Amino acid sequence: MAEFKYRIFVVDDEEFIRDAARLNLTEYEVETFASAEEALQALKKAQPDLILMDIGLPGMDGVEALEIISAKRPEILFIMITAFEDVQTVVRAMKSGAYDYVVKPLHMDTLKASLKNALESIRLRKELSLLQEQCLRDNLPFFIAQSNTIQNVMEFVGQVAKSPDAPVMILGETGTGKELIASAIHFQSPQYRGELVTVNCAAIPSELLESELFGYEPGAFSGARPGGKAGLVELAGGGTLFLDEVGDMSLSAQAKLLRFLDTGQYYKVGATKVSEARVRVVSATNRDLEAMVEEGGFRRDLYYRLAMIKVEVPSLQKRPEDIIPMAQFFLEEMNKKYQRSFSGFTDEALNTLKQRHYEGNVRELKGMVERAALCGKEPVIESSNLGLAGVENNLGKSAGPADLPALDDKGIVLSEILERVEGSYIKKALALADNNEAKAAELLGINYHTFRYRKKKFMPE
Repeated sequence: MAEFKYRIFVVDDEEFIRDAARLNLTEYEVETFASAEEALQALKKAQPDLILMDIGLPGMDGVEALEIISAKRPEILFIMITAFEDVQTVVRAMKSGAYDYVVKPLHMDTLKASLKNALESIRLRKELSLLQEQCLRDNLPFFIAQSNTIQNVMEFVGQVAKSPDAPVMILGETGTGKELIASAIHFQSPQYRGELVTVNCAAIPSELLESELFGYEPGAFSGARPGGKAGLVELAGGGTLFLDEVGDMSLSAQAKLLRFLDTGQYYKVGATKVSEARVRVVSATNRDLEAMVEEGGFRRDLYYRLAMIKVEVPSLQKRPEDIIPMAQFFLEEMNKKYQRSFSGFTDEALNTLKQRHYEGNVRELKGMVERAALCGKEPVIESSNLGLAGVENNLGKSAGPADLPALDDKGIVLSEILERVEGSYIKKALALADNNEAKAAELLGINYHTFRYRKKKFMPE
């Protein structure tokens, strides 16, 4: 847990009060002032966390100073000092934003208790700010925002994150950063101190998804752990459950998820006793769930429950002005990662990047820059380093495996060529699906188990 050194301004016209504060509040950085005017001048150079201010000051009174400072620095907390419990004055101070008040003569135990409570709220706020800054640093390349499009998305994300439990559905193509949007929502939400638990619904076989989500009791089924297992919903208690590729969830699992969303209650597999969890659910998909609802592949009631708030993440094609800034950021990142010293891209390489159709969105752009940084020759990235020749054409569409032999009078071994084609497409599908095997199987039009079998042949684990 982060430790913070708090700065406190003490504003009182009585020297005894100021000296007592300096002597008794040594765990804080304390600065004292005899008038509100002096404190206002000091605020131009210093940033206190809290101001302990006398109401009955000569010149500008404490409540007037509170109102002026709070209008400009709303993050500063105030504890007011009053010589007597004048109800009207105290109420005015509290309505103006004071956190608390203490009555003269000051009792240090009472004052310290009030300070402790006020500074705990400041600590939580600072801790949240640090987590949010870390989240933004980690996710920066996906959210470099020269375009108004992504700026609007991130502004909206900041607004919806404030709700502690409203479900959010994130829509967008593969590689647009949906998982990072989920992370941004979590770390800007009231439950940021809880866990962010991610579930890839497409990667878990439908018959296992229920037990993964809700857990199971000992002996619930053949092969169950003797001690049972906590589900991901339980692990996310007090935090956020991120259901990625929610469109791949079976109708049976959808029904149980709906019940949990409606009541906050669920049954572990094999349990007779109901369990409860307070969790915010964020979901994501690149599928057309509205069409699936009409076709009966997705529950209508669950869709409306999950999609209470929708965040649409634009594809890279819809924000082309972000391509070059992101490419440059990735290049700096790869310079550090691989100890290279590229200074930038040639004009031809920049034009190539701008004209490309990014089916894999930001993830594809990052991969291209990483490949160029690994294989290119310093000091600059050439267009040829971007690896666009061969298996892909200028539009970024898969053109199929390269180097197929010509058929002549000597003949060919068709089985070997077919295996080469199949292996190439399996690798390509995995790359496009970011190693999501269920999604790669869907791209190839085969079922998940067939894909796993064929993959082991060409890519032994």
